[in-house]
Amino acid sequence: MDLVRLQNIFDNTSFAILFATVLVYWVGAAFPRVPYLSMLGTTGMAIANLCIAALLGARWLEAGYFPLSNLYESLFFLTWGITTIHLVAENMSGSRLVGVVTAPVAMSITAFAALTLPTDMQASAPLVPALKSNWLMMHVSVMMLSYATLMVGSLLAIAFLVVTYGQNIELRGSSVGTGAYRDRTYQLRRDGELVAPATPLTTTKSELNGSVTAVLNAPPATATALPLSPQRLSLADTLDNISYRIIGLGFPLLTIGIIAGGVWANEAWGSYWSWDPKETWALITWLVFAAYLHSRITKGWQGRRPAILAAVGFVVVWVCYLGVNLLGKGLHSYGWFL
Repeated sequence: MDLVRLQNIFDNTSFAILFATVLVYWVGAAFPRVPYLSMLGTTGMAIANLCIAALLGARWLEAGYFPLSNLYESLFFLTWGITTIHLVAENMSGSRLVGVVTAPVAMSITAFAALTLPTDMQASAPLVPALKSNWLMMHVSVMMLSYATLMVGSLLAIAFLVVTYGQNIELRGSSVGTGAYRDRTYQLRRDGELVAPATPLTTTKSELNGSVTAVLNAPPATATALPLSPQRLSLADTLDNISYRIIGLGFPLLTIGIIAGGVWANEAWGSYWSWDPKETWALITWLVFAAYLHSRITKGWQGRRPAILAAVGFVVVWVCYLGVNLLGKGLHSYGWFL
Protein backbone atom coordinates (compact mmCIF):
# COMPACT_ATOMS: atom_id res chain seq x y z
CA MET A 1 0.00 0.00 0.00
CA ASP A 2 1.53 3.35 -1.02
CA LEU A 3 1.76 6.31 1.34
CA VAL A 4 -0.79 8.42 -0.53
CA ARG A 5 -3.48 5.77 -0.21
CA LEU A 6 -2.55 5.31 3.45
CA GLN A 7 -3.00 9.03 4.03
CA ASN A 8 -6.47 8.94 2.47
CA ILE A 9 -7.43 6.11 4.81
CA PHE A 10 -6.15 7.96 7.85
CA ASP A 11 -7.83 11.29 7.08
CA ASN A 12 -11.22 9.69 6.38
CA THR A 13 -10.91 7.44 9.40
CA SER A 14 -10.06 10.35 11.69
CA PHE A 15 -13.14 12.24 10.44
CA ALA A 16 -15.42 9.22 10.98
CA ILE A 17 -14.07 8.66 14.49
CA LEU A 18 -14.43 12.32 15.43
CA PHE A 19 -17.99 12.38 14.05
CA ALA A 20 -18.90 9.37 16.22
CA THR A 21 -17.10 10.94 19.18
CA VAL A 22 -19.14 14.15 18.88
CA LEU A 23 -22.34 12.10 19.05
CA VAL A 24 -21.02 10.21 22.07
CA TYR A 25 -20.16 13.42 23.95
CA TRP A 26 -23.48 15.06 23.13
CA VAL A 27 -25.52 12.01 24.10
CA GLY A 28 -23.46 11.74 27.27
CA ALA A 29 -24.21 15.38 28.11
CA ALA A 30 -27.93 14.85 27.54
CA PHE A 31 -28.05 11.52 29.40
CA PRO A 32 -25.23 11.59 31.97
CA ARG A 33 -26.35 8.38 33.64
CA VAL A 34 -25.83 6.21 30.56
CA PRO A 35 -22.80 4.01 31.41
CA TYR A 36 -19.51 3.93 29.51
CA LEU A 37 -20.21 7.01 27.36
CA SER A 38 -17.55 9.11 29.09
CA MET A 39 -14.94 6.40 28.51
CA LEU A 40 -16.00 6.03 24.85
CA GLY A 41 -15.64 9.76 24.24
CA THR A 42 -12.12 9.88 25.63
CA THR A 43 -11.17 6.75 23.70
CA GLY A 44 -12.53 8.23 20.47
CA MET A 45 -10.49 11.42 20.86
CA ALA A 46 -7.36 9.40 21.65
CA ILE A 47 -7.81 7.15 18.58
CA ALA A 48 -8.45 10.18 16.34
CA ASN A 49 -5.30 11.78 17.74
CA LEU A 50 -3.27 8.68 16.86
CA CYS A 51 -4.80 8.48 13.34
CA ILE A 52 -3.87 12.09 12.64
CA ALA A 53 -0.36 11.53 14.02
CA ALA A 54 -0.01 8.54 11.66
CA LEU A 55 -1.28 10.66 8.75
CA LEU A 56 1.27 13.39 9.46
CA GLY A 57 4.00 10.77 9.83
CA ALA A 58 3.13 9.29 6.44
CA ARG A 59 3.22 12.77 4.88
CA TRP A 60 6.62 13.35 6.46
CA LEU A 61 7.99 10.11 4.98
CA GLU A 62 6.49 10.82 1.55
CA ALA A 63 7.62 14.44 1.19
CA GLY A 64 10.84 14.32 3.20
CA TYR A 65 10.04 17.44 5.24
CA PHE A 66 7.95 18.28 8.28
CA PRO A 67 4.30 18.33 7.10
CA LEU A 68 3.35 21.97 7.63
CA SER A 69 3.76 23.44 4.16
CA ASN A 70 0.14 23.73 2.93
CA LEU A 71 -3.39 24.22 4.24
CA TYR A 72 -4.26 20.52 4.32
CA GLU A 73 -1.26 19.64 6.46
CA SER A 74 -1.65 22.62 8.78
CA LEU A 75 -5.35 21.90 9.38
CA PHE A 76 -4.60 18.32 10.38
CA PHE A 77 -1.71 19.44 12.58
CA LEU A 78 -4.09 21.94 14.21
CA THR A 79 -6.63 19.17 14.80
CA TRP A 80 -3.93 16.95 16.26
CA GLY A 81 -3.02 19.78 18.64
CA ILE A 82 -6.66 20.34 19.63
CA THR A 83 -7.24 16.64 20.36
CA THR A 84 -4.00 16.51 22.38
CA ILE A 85 -4.88 19.57 24.48
CA HIS A 86 -8.43 18.23 24.84
CA LEU A 87 -7.07 15.08 26.50
CA VAL A 88 -4.94 17.23 28.81
CA ALA A 89 -7.88 19.48 29.74
CA GLU A 90 -10.18 16.52 30.27
CA ASN A 91 -7.68 14.91 32.61
CA MET A 92 -7.16 18.18 34.50
CA SER A 93 -10.86 18.85 34.95
CA GLY A 94 -12.01 15.33 35.65
CA SER A 95 -15.09 16.12 33.55
CA ARG A 96 -15.98 14.61 30.20
CA LEU A 97 -18.09 17.68 29.37
CA VAL A 98 -14.96 19.31 27.88
CA GLY A 99 -15.50 17.22 24.76
CA VAL A 100 -18.93 18.73 24.18
CA VAL A 101 -17.24 21.90 22.87
CA THR A 102 -13.84 20.66 21.64
CA ALA A 103 -14.90 17.56 19.69
CA PRO A 104 -17.23 19.41 17.25
CA VAL A 105 -14.48 21.93 16.40
CA ALA A 106 -11.94 19.15 15.80
CA MET A 107 -14.45 17.28 13.63
CA SER A 108 -15.33 20.39 11.60
CA ILE A 109 -11.67 21.16 10.85
CA THR A 110 -11.07 17.56 9.81
CA ALA A 111 -14.14 17.55 7.58
CA PHE A 112 -13.03 20.74 5.86
CA ALA A 113 -9.53 19.41 5.25
CA ALA A 114 -10.47 15.88 4.16
CA LEU A 115 -13.77 16.43 2.34
CA THR A 116 -13.78 20.04 1.10
CA LEU A 117 -10.28 20.96 -0.02
CA PRO A 118 -9.51 20.17 -3.69
CA THR A 119 -7.25 17.22 -4.40
CA ASP A 120 -4.43 19.42 -5.66
CA MET A 121 -4.42 21.33 -2.35
CA GLN A 122 -4.19 18.05 -0.43
CA ALA A 123 -1.21 16.73 -2.37
CA SER A 124 2.35 17.13 -1.13
CA ALA A 125 4.46 19.57 -3.14
CA PRO A 126 8.08 20.72 -3.08
CA LEU A 127 8.79 23.45 -0.57
CA VAL A 128 9.07 27.01 -1.78
CA PRO A 129 12.58 28.45 -1.13
CA ALA A 130 11.46 30.52 1.87
CA LEU A 131 10.36 27.36 3.71
CA LYS A 132 13.54 25.36 3.13
CA SER A 133 14.86 25.91 6.62
CA ASN A 134 15.10 24.04 9.90
CA TRP A 135 13.06 26.89 11.37
CA LEU A 136 9.99 25.47 9.60
CA MET A 137 9.62 22.81 12.28
CA MET A 138 10.58 25.10 15.16
CA HIS A 139 8.52 28.18 14.35
CA VAL A 140 5.45 26.82 12.56
CA SER A 141 4.89 23.79 14.79
CA VAL A 142 5.10 25.88 17.98
CA MET A 143 2.76 28.50 16.53
CA MET A 144 0.25 25.83 15.52
CA LEU A 145 0.40 24.22 18.97
CA SER A 146 -0.18 27.62 20.54
CA TYR A 147 -3.21 28.19 18.28
CA ALA A 148 -4.62 24.79 19.25
CA THR A 149 -4.05 25.40 22.96
CA LEU A 150 -5.53 28.90 22.92
CA MET A 151 -8.52 27.67 20.91
CA VAL A 152 -9.30 24.96 23.47
CA GLY A 153 -8.95 27.42 26.36
CA SER A 154 -11.16 29.93 24.56
CA LEU A 155 -13.78 27.29 23.76
CA LEU A 156 -14.00 26.41 27.45
CA ALA A 157 -14.43 30.11 28.24
CA ILE A 158 -17.23 30.33 25.67
CA ALA A 159 -18.82 27.26 27.28
CA PHE A 160 -18.64 29.10 30.62
CA LEU A 161 -20.52 32.04 29.08
CA VAL A 162 -23.20 29.68 27.77
CA VAL A 163 -23.61 27.88 31.10
CA THR A 164 -23.92 31.17 33.01
CA TYR A 165 -25.93 33.01 30.36
CA GLY A 166 -28.07 35.76 31.88
CA GLN A 167 -26.38 35.56 35.29
CA ASN A 168 -23.44 37.71 36.33
CA ILE A 169 -21.63 35.20 38.53
CA GLU A 170 -18.43 36.43 40.13
CA LEU A 171 -16.11 33.63 41.24
CA ARG A 172 -13.60 34.44 43.93
CA GLY A 173 -10.65 32.54 45.33
CA SER A 174 -7.74 30.52 44.00
CA SER A 175 -8.11 29.18 40.49
CA VAL A 176 -4.61 27.77 40.08
CA GLY A 177 -2.99 24.78 41.71
CA THR A 178 -4.30 22.01 43.90
CA GLY A 179 -6.58 24.31 45.83
CA ALA A 180 -8.63 25.19 42.78
CA TYR A 181 -11.75 23.50 44.11
CA ARG A 182 -11.54 24.92 47.61
CA ASP A 183 -12.18 28.30 49.15
CA ARG A 184 -14.22 29.41 46.14
CA THR A 185 -17.02 31.90 46.64
CA TYR A 186 -19.63 33.36 44.39
CA GLN A 187 -21.74 36.45 44.08
CA LEU A 188 -24.90 36.54 42.02
CA ARG A 189 -25.86 39.88 40.53
CA ARG A 190 -28.91 40.93 38.54
CA ASP A 191 -28.97 44.27 36.78
CA GLY A 192 -25.96 45.37 38.81
CA GLU A 193 -27.64 44.59 42.17
CA LEU A 194 -26.37 41.95 44.56
CA VAL A 195 -28.90 39.12 44.88
CA ALA A 196 -26.85 36.55 46.80
CA PRO A 197 -23.87 37.51 48.96
CA ALA A 198 -20.43 35.98 48.71
CA THR A 199 -20.91 32.37 49.77
CA PRO A 200 -18.41 29.52 50.01
CA LEU A 201 -18.61 26.97 47.23
CA THR A 202 -17.11 23.55 47.83
CA THR A 203 -17.07 21.08 44.97
CA THR A 204 -16.18 17.44 45.02
CA LYS A 205 -14.90 16.16 41.69
CA SER A 206 -16.44 12.70 41.56
CA GLU A 207 -17.32 10.86 38.39
CA LEU A 208 -20.77 9.37 38.86
CA ASN A 209 -21.91 8.10 35.48
CA GLY A 210 -20.13 10.99 33.82
CA SER A 211 -21.62 13.74 35.98
CA VAL A 212 -19.92 16.13 38.37
CA THR A 213 -21.70 16.53 41.69
CA ALA A 214 -21.43 19.59 43.88
CA VAL A 215 -22.15 20.47 47.47
CA LEU A 216 -23.14 24.09 48.00
CA ASN A 217 -22.47 25.30 51.52
CA ALA A 218 -25.16 27.92 51.79
CA PRO A 219 -28.23 28.52 53.96
CA PRO A 220 -31.42 27.05 52.46
CA ALA A 221 -32.90 30.48 51.76
CA THR A 222 -29.80 31.57 49.85
CA ALA A 223 -29.59 28.31 47.92
CA THR A 224 -33.19 28.49 46.75
CA ALA A 225 -32.64 32.07 45.56
CA LEU A 226 -30.07 30.84 43.04
CA PRO A 227 -31.42 30.31 39.49
CA LEU A 228 -28.40 28.12 38.73
CA SER A 229 -28.40 24.62 40.16
CA PRO A 230 -25.40 23.53 42.25
CA GLN A 231 -24.36 21.25 39.38
CA ARG A 232 -24.33 24.08 36.85
CA LEU A 233 -22.53 26.35 39.30
CA SER A 234 -19.92 23.64 39.85
CA LEU A 235 -19.58 23.16 36.09
CA ALA A 236 -19.13 26.91 35.57
CA ASP A 237 -16.42 26.95 38.24
CA THR A 238 -14.61 24.05 36.55
CA LEU A 239 -14.81 25.61 33.08
CA ASP A 240 -13.49 28.93 34.38
CA ASN A 241 -10.60 27.21 36.12
CA ILE A 242 -9.53 24.90 33.29
CA SER A 243 -9.88 27.64 30.66
CA TYR A 244 -7.47 29.78 32.67
CA ARG A 245 -4.95 26.95 32.97
CA ILE A 246 -5.06 26.01 29.28
CA ILE A 247 -4.69 29.62 28.11
CA GLY A 248 -1.84 29.96 30.59
CA LEU A 249 -0.16 27.07 28.76
CA GLY A 250 -0.85 28.42 25.27
CA PHE A 251 0.43 31.94 25.89
CA PRO A 252 4.10 30.95 26.47
CA LEU A 253 3.93 28.75 23.36
CA LEU A 254 2.67 31.72 21.35
CA THR A 255 5.46 33.88 22.76
CA ILE A 256 8.14 31.32 21.88
CA GLY A 257 6.67 30.89 18.39
CA ILE A 258 6.72 34.64 17.71
CA ILE A 259 10.32 34.93 18.91
CA ALA A 260 11.36 31.97 16.74
CA GLY A 261 9.58 33.57 13.79
CA GLY A 262 11.50 36.79 14.31
CA VAL A 263 14.82 34.94 14.29
CA TRP A 264 13.81 33.07 11.12
CA ALA A 265 12.65 36.31 9.49
CA ASN A 266 16.01 37.92 10.20
CA GLU A 267 17.77 34.94 8.66
CA ALA A 268 15.54 34.88 5.57
CA TRP A 269 14.72 38.55 5.00
CA GLY A 270 17.28 40.48 7.04
CA SER A 271 14.78 41.94 9.51
CA TYR A 272 13.31 40.62 12.76
CA TRP A 273 10.00 42.44 12.29
CA SER A 274 8.45 43.88 9.13
CA TRP A 275 4.84 44.64 10.20
CA ASP A 276 3.69 42.02 7.74
CA PRO A 277 -0.08 41.30 8.11
CA LYS A 278 0.67 37.89 9.62
CA GLU A 279 3.12 39.41 12.09
CA THR A 280 0.71 42.19 12.99
CA TRP A 281 -2.13 39.78 13.75
CA ALA A 282 0.20 37.51 15.70
CA LEU A 283 1.01 40.56 17.84
CA ILE A 284 -2.71 41.36 18.22
CA THR A 285 -3.34 37.76 19.31
CA TRP A 286 -0.51 38.03 21.84
CA LEU A 287 -1.89 41.30 23.22
CA VAL A 288 -5.44 39.92 23.61
CA PHE A 289 -4.31 36.92 25.62
CA ALA A 290 -1.77 39.00 27.52
CA ALA A 291 -4.69 41.22 28.56
CA TYR A 292 -6.64 38.10 29.58
CA LEU A 293 -3.83 36.82 31.80
CA HIS A 294 -3.12 40.31 33.17
CA SER A 295 -6.76 40.73 34.15
CA ARG A 296 -6.74 37.43 36.01
CA ILE A 297 -3.32 37.60 37.65
CA THR A 298 -3.06 41.31 38.46
CA LYS A 299 -6.68 42.46 38.61
CA GLY A 300 -8.05 39.23 40.05
CA TRP A 301 -10.83 38.94 37.47
CA GLN A 302 -12.66 35.63 37.29
CA GLY A 303 -15.86 34.58 35.61
CA ARG A 304 -17.60 36.40 32.79
CA ARG A 305 -15.29 39.36 32.12
CA PRO A 306 -12.14 37.34 31.35
CA ALA A 307 -14.29 34.77 29.55
CA ILE A 308 -15.47 37.49 27.16
CA LEU A 309 -11.83 38.43 26.51
CA ALA A 310 -11.03 34.79 25.76
CA ALA A 311 -14.01 34.57 23.39
CA VAL A 312 -12.64 37.58 21.50
CA GLY A 313 -9.29 35.82 21.44
CA PHE A 314 -10.88 32.78 19.77
CA VAL A 315 -11.94 34.95 16.82
CA VAL A 316 -8.58 36.72 16.70
CA VAL A 317 -6.71 33.40 16.55
CA TRP A 318 -8.74 32.32 13.52
CA VAL A 319 -8.10 35.65 11.80
CA CYS A 320 -4.38 35.28 12.45
CA TYR A 321 -4.33 31.65 11.32
CA LEU A 322 -6.52 31.79 8.20
CA GLY A 323 -8.00 35.23 7.65
CA VAL A 324 -4.71 36.95 6.92
CA ASN A 325 -3.83 34.33 4.29
CA LEU A 326 -6.95 35.26 2.31
CA LEU A 327 -5.46 38.71 1.72
CA GLY A 328 -2.66 37.24 -0.37
CA LYS A 329 -0.38 40.08 0.71
CA GLY A 330 2.81 40.37 2.70
CA LEU A 331 5.87 38.22 3.23
CA HIS A 332 3.72 35.24 4.25
CA SER A 333 1.58 35.31 1.09
CA TYR A 334 3.33 32.21 -0.31
CA GLY A 335 1.60 30.17 2.40
CA TRP A 336 -1.19 27.64 2.57
CA PHE A 337 -3.46 28.76 -0.27
CA LEU A 338 -1.07 28.04 -3.14
